[in-house]
Parts: sequence; C-alpha cells; structure tokens
Amino acid sequence: MTNDQIEKFLSDVTLDKSPVQISFKTRNTILGMFIKTADYAELKSKNFWRIVNETNMESYKKSGDINLARIFSGMEFTRLKLAATEKI
Repeated sequence: MTNDQIEKFLSDVTLDKSPVQISFKTRNTILGMFIKTADYAELKSKNFWRIVNETNMESYKKSGDINLARIFSGMEFTRLKLAATEKI
C-alpha cells in the first residue's frame, strides 16, 4: 500500500488507541496499533509505520514506551481493517 492509502485509512482511526488488523504480502496478519512518535512525519514520508503488536498494547498504554513498537514498511501491507475492540 502507498503511504497515501494508509494515511487515508488512518484519518478515520484514533492513533495510539485503535487496534487495526493488518494483512501483509509475505507474513501472517497481525493485530496492532499505529502510534505517533516524534519521528512520525519522517517515517510516514518514507512509508514506514511504528506499530505496537497486540501482545504489547496493554504495556504500551500504561508506559508509553516506544521500544514496545516495531517499524513496518507500508509497501508490505495488503489490507487494513479496524479491529473489534471487545478483545482489547
């Protein structure tokens, strides 16, 4: 996906709060949360995105530690879908 497509999707999502189901070209689908950090604009311009995986979401919400996130290339995304929030 292009960064414009991802940005358009994220305009309807609350960053740092909304879980998103992310499908990839070459790996399994994950549930994650896009987060906005100091380098957000720079990463976005290069189509890279900082995402906290489902297993680290609660810890991130409590601590705000960006080391719990991983950086993914938007070119590897095939589909983004807002996840049901009952699980989280």
